[in-house]
Amino acid sequence: MIENLLTKVLGLYVKLRYSNVSSEYRYFYRDTYYCKAVQLKYLIRDYITKKSYKDIHFSGEFAPEIMYVLPFAYWHYKNGTLKSTKSSKYTKELYFFSPDHQEAFEIRTTEGNYNYETPRILYSHDYNMSKWERVPLKATYKNNIYIYDKPILIIANRYNMEWDGPPVSYLSIEMLDYIISKTKQDYAIIYNRPNPKNITMDNSDIYDLNEFDWLAEKHPEVILMEDLFRENKANARNFNHLQLMVYANANHFISTHGGTASLASYFGGINLILSVKGGEHHFNCFHTIFPKLAGAKILHAKNDLEVKTFVEDFFIKKHMIDYTDGAEG
Repeated sequence: MIENLLTKVLGLYVKLRYSNVSSEYRYFYRDTYYCKAVQLKYLIRDYITKKSYKDIHFSGEFAPEIMYVLPFAYWHYKNGTLKSTKSSKYTKELYFFSPDHQEAFEIRTTEGNYNYETPRILYSHDYNMSKWERVPLKATYKNNIYIYDKPILIIANRYNMEWDGPPVSYLSIEMLDYIISKTKQDYAIIYNRPNPKNITMDNSDIYDLNEFDWLAEKHPEVILMEDLFRENKANARNFNHLQLMVYANANHFISTHGGTASLASYFGGINLILSVKGGEHHFNCFHTIFPKLAGAKILHAKNDLEVKTFVEDFFIKKHMIDYTDGAEG
């Protein structure tokens, strides 16, 4: 009753204050205010009594989890108020700090994104979040195993259903050829497009780009994350664990829209993101919340031409800047 009334009041406020905003985005403004209102009921327990009480559950998609839920849980851990966490399969290593973490969900759902118990959900016009703490994944998982003669460049790709339609933001074979040809002299390139069996699926189907055989023939020097997982020199407990260890040793990333880009932004350095469309564009997420994750320099490319320009300007040796541990360390 109270929740419905509050939602209506906030909806009216947003409609009046942000009348120039498209209706497809306006409800995210309302959700921002609603999330803030929900946190008010925890003021005493979070700031005065400060006892271990907080149970954080999330069954939504990977990107909002690591952008909002994981830093929220880490804040409670640092605050001394975290009791337990519950999430999807293969997430224990993300919540390494949790005193009691359960991998309870087999599938990630869109409905699970709308967890108003977190500081934000999906997108927001205001990323000034008080209960949000940068999670030191790089410092936690940095290792002496995945080290090469040249700096690591992670190319993190995806080829998925997007908005119930065909793939939109992905690195095609032609783009991969361009990137690899331009950078392979200067980097140990690791290519990552996870096998569905190694990750927790959501509502997006994964398609076959047919790039792995092509890579083996055209660019055999490229290291495949799947091969590293089969070798498993570090005894990773799952594919996500391996990704954390490999990414922690890298400072250069080229990634694509969604969870792929979010994870690559968690390790400092520089991350070139191909994102053709999405709510992130309206809310300027690539210049607000993404750099907030670990202090990485984020380059947002909206098309293949911009990817090429950024590769030329930031990833070629003659233009290369030392991003080593330039952020969260």
